Amino acid sequence: MSQLLEILEYPFNQRALLIAMLIGFANGFLSGFIVLRRSALMVGSLAHTLLPGIALAIATFGVLNAFTAFFGALFAALLVGLGAILVSRNSRLDGDSALAILYTTAFAGGLLLVDRMSVNSELEHWLFGNILGLSDADLWLAFGVSALILLCLASLRRPLVIMLFEPAVAETLGIPVRSLSYLLMALMVLGLITSLQAVGCILSLSLLVAPASIVYLFSNSPRALFWGGAIIGALSAAAAVFLSNLLGVRTGACIVLLLGGLFGIAFLISPRYGLLAAVGKVPSQHDH
Repeated sequence: MSQLLEILEYPFNQRALLIAMLIGFANGFLSGFIVLRRSALMVGSLAHTLLPGIALAIATFGVLNAFTAFFGALFAALLVGLGAILVSRNSRLDGDSALAILYTTAFAGGLLLVDRMSVNSELEHWLFGNILGLSDADLWLAFGVSALILLCLASLRRPLVIMLFEPAVAETLGIPVRSLSYLLMALMVLGLITSLQAVGCILSLSLLVAPASIVYLFSNSPRALFWGGAIIGALSAAAAVFLSNLLGVRTGACIVLLLGGLFGIAFLISPRYGLLAAVGKVPSQHDH
């Protein structure tokens, strides 16, 4: 207990804990919509656009910090994500194929830009995360973006859920399905970007998929997915800050490993959808 209190004596650990919980809660809440929409692969593709976005920020602003990286990654991810929707709705190509072409093209362009820049040490923090090195400005940025994500999702939860389950019914009820699809895409991008300095663009996908996936193995309730995912995301991120300090390992990787471990346990012990339950339901030869 004394070791945990000692960790909190340092301001950078206090900031890291607050940012981790903010990001974990907001992205965990958002993960419920991603699981219901079955769009984890799409989010993974968007995560790959964060690198060219960061490279674009360096090329445009000449400096890499929280705000330039935020706007660069936001521009690149929205350009690819919304571009894929535009291509799929105005051609024979499906959305996944359009997204695959656009994100790989953007990623290749980002690699070429990065090769011409001498910012490898700084860039590593954005690829793999460096939550302990964040400033007060980063804390306020994380707070603002997390609050925006939660406010949008909480206020539009009912029409979003109807759209995800019954898009045809949603249209008959006058719900703007296309606009909500664009909004959900934009919120996914914001969720990925808030994770950048915590877990890096390579591991950011986990915070947007794993929390609600864990709950999904125990419950079919959308409310449980949203709030359960938020709580698991926040607590896992907070626990990882302490654990990474005690073990001397990367906090971002620790967050993802904790979430992966929780998912593995849930997959084993879930009474309805777990591996042990499935094995118990397999009829033996003596039953025939």
